[in-house]
Amino acid sequence: MSNRDPVRSDVLQGTLDLMILQTLATLGPLHGYAIAARLERVSRGALQLNMGTLYPGLMRLEQRRLLRGRWGVTENNRKARFYELTAAGRRQLTTEKAEWDRMTSIIQTLVRGQE
Repeated sequence: MSNRDPVRSDVLQGTLDLMILQTLATLGPLHGYAIAARLERVSRGALQLNMGTLYPGLMRLEQRRLLRGRWGVTENNRKARFYELTAAGRRQLTTEKAEWDRMTSIIQTLVRGQE
């Protein structure tokens, strides 16, 4: 993801935690590169995360004990840190999804001019 695209950056900053948590809830433990690749694939290339964006998010979630990181070996036989959801991370994902639904509903109402 380019730092020159403020619209994409703003959306990403507000949703990165949710996207990481949901990816791990869906696929189980993954290393950072695999998370970034999954987000790029699911978004059909609209999200191209650089490691300077993704890894601080992973570290922040790990410090909040929403993720647990452990060292392992990738399918290419490279050492990597794998991340998985904790019980607190699953609870946080439920909370963030509910907040996302609430906010998107509000925005849809505003954009469509409905009340």
